[in-house]
Amino acid sequence: MVSSKGLSGSPPYVAAPVKQYGVTKPISMAGPTEADIQRSRDLEKFLAEAGLYERKEEAAKREEVLCRIQEIVTDWVKQLTRLRGYTDQIVEDANAVIFTFGSYRLGVHGPGSDIDTLCVGPSYVNREEDFFFILHNILAEREEVTELQPVPDAHVPVMKFKFDGIPIDLLYASISHLVVAQDLDISDMSVLCNVDEPTVRSLNGCRVADQILKLVPNIEHFRTTLRCLKFWAKRRGVYSNVTGFLGGVNWALLVARVCQLYPNAVPSMLVSRFFRVYTQWRWPNPVMLCAIEEDELGFSVWDPRKNPRDRTHHMPIITPAYPCMNSSYNVSTSTLRVMMEQFQYGNNICEKIELNKAKWSALFEPYLFFESYKNYLQVDIVAADADDLRAWKGWVESRLRQLTLMIERDTYGKLQCHPYPHEYVDASKPCAHCAFFMGLQRKEGEKIQEGQQFDIRGSVDEFRLSINMYMFWKPGMEIYVSHVRRKQLPAYVFPNGYKHPWNLRLTPCQQSDKLLHDNGVACQTESGAKCLKRKTDSNGENSEESRLEKRQSPTRSESVSPEIISCKLSSTSSGCSTSDLDEMNGLTEGNASYNSSNISSCSREDIGNESTAGSSEVSNGVDDNPASSQSDLCDDSKSSLEDEHADQNRVFQDRLLHELKPNTAIGVVRKSMNGVVDSETVQNPVIRLSLTSTA
Repeated sequence: MVSSKGLSGSPPYVAAPVKQYGVTKPISMAGPTEADIQRSRDLEKFLAEAGLYERKEEAAKREEVLCRIQEIVTDWVKQLTRLRGYTDQIVEDANAVIFTFGSYRLGVHGPGSDIDTLCVGPSYVNREEDFFFILHNILAEREEVTELQPVPDAHVPVMKFKFDGIPIDLLYASISHLVVAQDLDISDMSVLCNVDEPTVRSLNGCRVADQILKLVPNIEHFRTTLRCLKFWAKRRGVYSNVTGFLGGVNWALLVARVCQLYPNAVPSMLVSRFFRVYTQWRWPNPVMLCAIEEDELGFSVWDPRKNPRDRTHHMPIITPAYPCMNSSYNVSTSTLRVMMEQFQYGNNICEKIELNKAKWSALFEPYLFFESYKNYLQVDIVAADADDLRAWKGWVESRLRQLTLMIERDTYGKLQCHPYPHEYVDASKPCAHCAFFMGLQRKEGEKIQEGQQFDIRGSVDEFRLSINMYMFWKPGMEIYVSHVRRKQLPAYVFPNGYKHPWNLRLTPCQQSDKLLHDNGVACQTESGAKCLKRKTDSNGENSEESRLEKRQSPTRSESVSPEIISCKLSSTSSGCSTSDLDEMNGLTEGNASYNSSNISSCSREDIGNESTAGSSEVSNGVDDNPASSQSDLCDDSKSSLEDEHADQNRVFQDRLLHELKPNTAIGVVRKSMNGVVDSETVQNPVIRLSLTSTA
């Protein structure tokens, strides 16, 4: 529902009193002009038409679901209290309290979004057995509960499920109270006494949400702006804490800080100022809503002066509740680079919106990830059935960030990764399957020698070993990592099931110019003219025939890649566009350079002819194990996979094709039936990226 204060029902504007919010004085106390107020109405109208507000019926259903969960956890605690021999009076008083946090608590949730919930229980009800075993079984027996997935080893242990169709993330915190009062003040420091670190992290979600709402000048303006920026981040592919970008609390803190810096601004102004501020922010200077409280109960707080690990954080966004932590520790150099590019893109669009040269819809154009790089890592995840895949995928996705960090570390930052936080499914495959992708490119301005290679076999092998640590592994759970070029991307990653014509990677500035042209605004730049020319060409007589021919041409495998083994990557293929960091440094579009890093694919002649010792060892490993057992998972898709790998850039020796097993794929995970990793059946992954200079 759109707030009653939004759109046509907006109350008269009243300036906030002069007051300092946060750790510094405001940048500006200026209020909105009539044009700003109208743009805010237009923005709220756009958000409403985009379906970001839930209906009254859904809001009522969420309230009902929360009440039923409250009843379940209360009965659960009373049952445990009785079993443990407490008096009848304590059994009667026994209680657990459900709190909400995240987008639901902040008031920015939308249709279909999950509800982040925290169950606070007494000291004698623990997380390991009582929550993840007894309560788990109680929930599993209820008809309303589906897709129940415990994640006990997460940084913040959580139980995920759907209750009557509503997605729920349920955390648990056992506090040092014998009886939990129904009116418990979770913001009070006493709840942190005598609890462990996971409990502190579980409690902090609610405590942070409450603090944010207390520290912003205007809650309604904060909510509209945050709703807008979260939608923008999802459209631009930078909304995901688990893959190294920013999650809901991170975006909330960034927006709240801008609200503090412009306390009298309306949402349209705040969105524009958001991009203006963060394109110029000098990371790793931290974003803070309030001063960091000193140690009171002995918990570690974010302090790079004392904690060496805190000095390694690239984009510190500090939570406002004790103990203050960096909520964005997952951000890497590569994901920070991607976000800075997107901030620049947003800033360019907002500048044109303020000049009435663009509409709000231009800001939310989706990011064309599969047209932005020439080389990708494809991570295929398979399992025996949908339930196993859900659990297996969650584990692998939580470790994808580590693969990015490993590659950055092992290539000394010269090879940059762009993990894309969206999963793709090949519906044509009979097995349970999904895939994630990472864009690859050489670091901007990095000097390389002719034929220089990036050997990331060790990085992928280390990633595989970390995946092997999954406590709930089952037969059929496997993972494959392969290097694919843009022209080899499977068709299922494209919206219409077929590939778009090849385009050069556009910088944020060029993308905004193209969007303005698409929105009916005259585009005077050279890039805009070229864009118009391509449109004209695409409508020519032969354009449809050309597209049909592309659609019918053979492509790379559209699912898992079990046949990948070792290959020497040639240095003659076309290059991979680098990120336009020059644009972020203020250079004009015409001066932006397009240095390319050539990351090549396999060639027929090079297969099996590795010159390096490491590659020879892998080849010998295959020859020495011709009788290793072949997995029977997805037998129906195996033959089709072999046919699909007939692409000339993925041709393997005929002699080896009959011997290749699923466990010889790059980074494949295999375990023996007793749950122990069988090292002899896992081949060292081989991904060698050959770069040549184009200077």
